[in-house]
Amino acid sequence: MNLENKITSVDQLPLSLTVSDISHILGISKQNAYNLCHSESFPSIQIGKRIIITKLAFIEWMKKPKNNIGV
Repeated sequence: MNLENKITSVDQLPLSLTVSDISHILGISKQNAYNLCHSESFPSIQIGKRIIITKLAFIEWMKKPKNNIGV
C-alpha cells in the first residue's frame, strides 16, 4: 500500500506495513527505516528479501516509552 496520502488514524493503516510505509509514517529516510527494521527492539518480520511489520506490532512498539534507538 502506498501511504503517500495523509494518514489521520491508525485505522487507516493496512494490516501489514513495508519499510517505505514506516519511513513515511515516522518521517525518516528509507535507509533509517531499514536500520530500524534490523534493530532488535523493532517488530519486523523478514520473509525472503521482503521486510514486513504488522500493524498491531507497530502500534504496540510505538506505545513503548523507550524506543529511542538512535537510527
